[in-house]
Amino acid sequence: MSTLRFRWAVLVVVLLVAGYYLLPTFRFYRMDPAQQGSSDPSVAGLRENSMRLGLDLQGGAYLVYEVDLDKIPEDQRSGDEVDRAIEIIRNRVDQFGVTEPVIQKQGNNRIVVQLPGLESPEQVRDMVGKTARLEFRLVRTPEEMQQALSIVDRAIARRQGGQAAVGDTAAGADSLALGDAASAADSLLAADKPFSSLLQVAPSGAGGMVYVPAGNLDEVESMWHAVAFDSVRNVPRPLAGGTVLLFGESIDDPGTANPGRYLYALSARPELSGSNIEDATVAFGLEPQRPQAAGVSLNFDKRGAATFTRLTGANVGRQLGIVLDNVVRSAPVIQDKIRGGRASITGISTDNEARMLGIVLRAGALPTDLVAIEERTVGPTLGRDSINQGVRAALLGLGLVVLVIVFWYRASGLLAVLALGLNLLFLFSVLGAIRGTLTLPGIAGIVLTIGMAVDANVLVFERIREELRTGKTVRGAVDEGYRRALVTILDSNLTTLISSVVLFQFGTGPIRGFALTLMVGIIANLFTAVFVTRLIYDSFMAKRQLKGLSI
Repeated sequence: MSTLRFRWAVLVVVLLVAGYYLLPTFRFYRMDPAQQGSSDPSVAGLRENSMRLGLDLQGGAYLVYEVDLDKIPEDQRSGDEVDRAIEIIRNRVDQFGVTEPVIQKQGNNRIVVQLPGLESPEQVRDMVGKTARLEFRLVRTPEEMQQALSIVDRAIARRQGGQAAVGDTAAGADSLALGDAASAADSLLAADKPFSSLLQVAPSGAGGMVYVPAGNLDEVESMWHAVAFDSVRNVPRPLAGGTVLLFGESIDDPGTANPGRYLYALSARPELSGSNIEDATVAFGLEPQRPQAAGVSLNFDKRGAATFTRLTGANVGRQLGIVLDNVVRSAPVIQDKIRGGRASITGISTDNEARMLGIVLRAGALPTDLVAIEERTVGPTLGRDSINQGVRAALLGLGLVVLVIVFWYRASGLLAVLALGLNLLFLFSVLGAIRGTLTLPGIAGIVLTIGMAVDANVLVFERIREELRTGKTVRGAVDEGYRRALVTILDSNLTTLISSVVLFQFGTGPIRGFALTLMVGIIANLFTAVFVTRLIYDSFMAKRQLKGLSI
């Protein structure tokens, strides 16, 4: 009797633990969908501690990217660019907080990204597709800017005049030069200013940059791409004198409030790169003019901090351009030697943009550009339809199984139904405890688990029937039936369990969802079929002497 009480105590404890882990999932998914996305701490706590839904049930973003290997010179390729890109994307997604993302290689140079619950294509694109190549370049003086513009003017004029600009004769040229010709034709071309005539003088104190009005942007950018940017390698092309031209972000002209972009003249060689960044966090109060605006505070590693200290100490009074993916995000004036290895990026329009920028900078730069091949958003309506269809299929299968097993095994069939119910209870509570993700294939795994649970009970019942036919007592038949069926139950369930573990370990996406529910369901099935039903039989037989069994 003491053994029986101990076994009941074990079952009660297991049920209480299962209920504890299942309660958050039950409460969360009983809420209205609009309420589930609330930022309320209590709702956030339930969301964090409940079972997740996969992309096919919850909705989210599905993207396919192609790694642009053509932009990496042959002699600089290491062969692991795609794997590096996958690792960086995974780091970014993990920092963003997306649960159960699927990031996997497809073919030789494509990456599939599935992000459940994230439905904004723009948000996904900013987080995943941004190269995040950060550089610090000194801003050139106004005189060096004028020299660079003169070089571009000469190159564009020659192009428009049907002549090849010096430095353009070979693909992938790294520099442009004025050349030594001093003919009258060259002098005439030099006097023409097809590029700089489209620009405006920057406000006083703006240093090595000019302003491009919105009406001239397309033409200026076209010329810039033609002679001052290497589109194949996705890097600015150095001009004579070690200068590159890069645009700032789209802004409003302070004088006329007309949109446009600044054009900067910067040092051709970066003084410091993003590889030296140790941390990047969102911060406020970095701009005196906009104390409430969000920015990104950067911390350099030991080597980067030393370089930054030397750089700022040697260039007090000059502007330092902070360049992200070939766009100048800000160009603050170095007021003093900066120690401690800290810098900041300002001029960011929204808090969310600052958060995204911090994520991509912490995760590191991609080895090359990602080209979006497919972007698809799975809406919540499709998710609800998938859930409803899956639940209907599971309930239909369960209902048919219950009818057949109760018809065939009578009262013992009801015991098997109870075991089935406990099996599902334990399965969902375990998914909630481990923050597992339920997918549509996972629901198929649940349906298969129901069938396997019935199979285990059928093995036990048939063994008990055989023993009763030989004339044994009910207790003897039950004891022998469980003993003889145990080996078969363990054999069939353990072989399936091993298969599900292998699928979970080496599978991806939907396969892992199927394997997870199947694996958890098998373990729950072994507990209910061998422990729970036997406990109930023993409890009945302990209180009375049974002469027959409804089986």
